Amino acid sequence: MEVFGAYSHAIAALVIFTLIILVMSPFTALAKQAKGLAPGATPEQDYSDRAYRMNRAYLNCTETLPAFLTVVVAAILVGASPFWVNLLASLALVARILMLVIHVQGLGGPNMSLRSFAYVGGWLCMILIGLLALVGLF
Repeated sequence: MEVFGAYSHAIAALVIFTLIILVMSPFTALAKQAKGLAPGATPEQDYSDRAYRMNRAYLNCTETLPAFLTVVVAAILVGASPFWVNLLASLALVARILMLVIHVQGLGGPNMSLRSFAYVGGWLCMILIGLLALVGLF
């Protein structure tokens, strides 16, 4: 397991992000239940509605996790620079947490707001990690 020790921050970022999603799940379900929605139902698209924002934040997280997991694991497996993989994975996690807080709290608007900038920041970090993985392959 020593081989993975150099990537401890990146691995921790994956685990923390996954735990955030797992914790969000019941709270999102409770918010939707409070609105009288059936399990699996989607709240009406109204950014002023907390249940809608929580559901979108949860769905955004579940949509992002596969890409985040893929690029980080690929970068680790090819032996990409631990410094850059750890840094970028940690920054991606911070951006995702920031986006989550902004989304749930309803800060800014639904488009081109602080949430959009946080999204792009995390997205860019994941793109860079993916490029590190590809460079490590060749």
